[in-house]
Amino acid sequence: MDLREQIDKEKLPVHVAVIMDGNGRWARQQGKSRVAGHQHGVTAVREVTEAAAETGIRFLTLFAFSTENWQRPQEEVNALMTLLVNTLESEIETLMKNNIVLRAIGNLEVLPEEVRENLLKTMGKTSANTGMNLVLALSYSARWEIAHAAGQIAHDVKEEKLDPGKINEKLFSDYLQTRDIPDPDLLIRTSGEYRISNFLLWQIAYTELYFTPKLWPDIRKEDFFQAILDYQHRERRFGRVSE
Repeated sequence: MDLREQIDKEKLPVHVAVIMDGNGRWARQQGKSRVAGHQHGVTAVREVTEAAAETGIRFLTLFAFSTENWQRPQEEVNALMTLLVNTLESEIETLMKNNIVLRAIGNLEVLPEEVRENLLKTMGKTSANTGMNLVLALSYSARWEIAHAAGQIAHDVKEEKLDPGKINEKLFSDYLQTRDIPDPDLLIRTSGEYRISNFLLWQIAYTELYFTPKLWPDIRKEDFFQAILDYQHRERRFGRVSE
């Protein structure tokens, strides 16, 4: 029996988030440029996206580009932006075939115009789909998101649109980028690093964490299925005692 057939469809995580790490190290091991590592990482994106859709996952969030990534060498940033545009254009048919809705979170206003236009165009084309939501975190950091939400709340309080006495966790969540997306049940990080890297800090309060030593370009469907199986063997208590 293959890994996919072992998955219990009654115990699926609703939302899986992924920190795609290891492109640079993969490239170095292959004696190639960092850009080549990112290019090979696109195959892993396709594999994981298809695996999640085939499994029945409702939300898949991929940490594609962080706020901190803007500090990388300009040549690498430019290559990443070009790769993003090309991937959005080349993968639209796959998204439509798999009935996937493309969404994005992050400070999208700072993306290059061509990237933003292609992103919005692809999101628009897939908006009527009814299958899995593929969420790209672009120019995203959790601290930026939380600070941005706090600023919006402060503005609404100042404009007397919001009673500060009504501010609670639920209301705060409504000001986040993920306001209409459930918190992740499972967070996967590749490349053997054991850190969160400023990703969905508010949302992962009770998320199960799964780490794999595999570098992102080497990730395939079976690796995703393995993470789901590992998740299904855990007991989630959310602060309560074991049943």
